[in-house]
Amino acid sequence: MSASTVGESLFTPRNLAAFLLVSAIWGGTWLVIRDQISSVPPAWSIAYRFVVAAAGMFALAAFRGEPFRLARSGWPWAVALGIFQFSLNFGFVYNAEGFITSGLVAVMFALLVVPNALFGRLVLGQPIKSEFVLGSAIAAVGVAMLFAQEYRASPATLGEVLTGAALTVGGILSASIANIVQATEGAKRQPLLTLLAWSMLIGVGINAAYALVFEGPPQFDPRPEYTLGILYLGLAGSVVTFPLYYGLVRKVGAGQAAYSSVVVPIVAMILSTLFEGFVWGPLPAAGAAITLAGMVVAMRGRAAPPPRRATPEP
Repeated sequence: MSASTVGESLFTPRNLAAFLLVSAIWGGTWLVIRDQISSVPPAWSIAYRFVVAAAGMFALAAFRGEPFRLARSGWPWAVALGIFQFSLNFGFVYNAEGFITSGLVAVMFALLVVPNALFGRLVLGQPIKSEFVLGSAIAAVGVAMLFAQEYRASPATLGEVLTGAALTVGGILSASIANIVQATEGAKRQPLLTLLAWSMLIGVGINAAYALVFEGPPQFDPRPEYTLGILYLGLAGSVVTFPLYYGLVRKVGAGQAAYSSVVVPIVAMILSTLFEGFVWGPLPAAGAAITLAGMVVAMRGRAAPPPRRATPEP
C-alpha cells in the first residue's frame, strides 16, 4: 500500500458508513450463532456457514478478476487458515456460546489484539508500547467484572462459566494465530479473496469430517430462521464485510479501522440485552466501560498496524 492510499479521515460520510455497517454486521453475528447451536451440532452449522461463504467469496473473486486457482505456494497458508480460522476458531466460539451469553463472548474477543501483539512481537518482531500493556491490563479487569456478574446473575454454575471463558480463550488464540499467518509475506503474496475462499472450503472439510465422526450424519434445522442465519453469517458476515473492512484499512489505516473491535462488542451487548435477557447493573456496566476504555488505550499504544485479520468477528 502506498502512502497516498492512507490518510483519509474515518469520519468522511463514505468511510464512516462503511465502518458502521461492518461493525453492525459483525456485532450481530454473535447473537445469530446462539440460534445456530440451539438445534444443530456446532460443527455442522459451521460447515454450512462456510459452504455459503466460500461460494460467495469465489463469486466475489471472479467479479474482482481474481483467479479461482491457488498457486502451489499458497496451499500451506490456505491449510493453516482453514485449520486455525475456519475450524478451531469457530468451533471454540460456537461451543462457548452454549455456556455463556453471546455478548460476553464478543466482549472477550475484543481482547484479540492482545495475543495479536504478543505473537506479532515473537514472530514478526513488532514492538509493543507501554500504553498497550496498560490498556490490556485495564481491559482484563473489566472482563473479570463482567464474568463475575455472569456467575452471580445466571443459573450457570461456576464450572460452566469458566468452561465458556476457556473455550472463548481457545477461539481467541486460534484467531490470533490465523492473523499472524495472514501477516506473513508468503500469505500476503496470494490473491486475498482466492486464498480466503479455498481456506473456507478446507474449513468446511475439517468441520464436516469432525461432525461425521462425533455428531453423526448431517443435521439441518428446517426453520426459516436457521436458514436465514446461515445466509447472514456466510454472506453478510464474511463476503460483504471483507471488502468494506479492507477498503477502510487502505483508506484510513489499520489503526483507525481496528476501532471496530471496540464498537462490535457494544452492538453485541445491546443485542444480548434485548434477546438473551442479559441483566445490566452497576457491576456489568462498569465492567463493559472499563473493558472498552482499556481497549481504546491499548490500540492507541500500538506501535505498528495489527496483523491482517483472516476473518471478521465470528
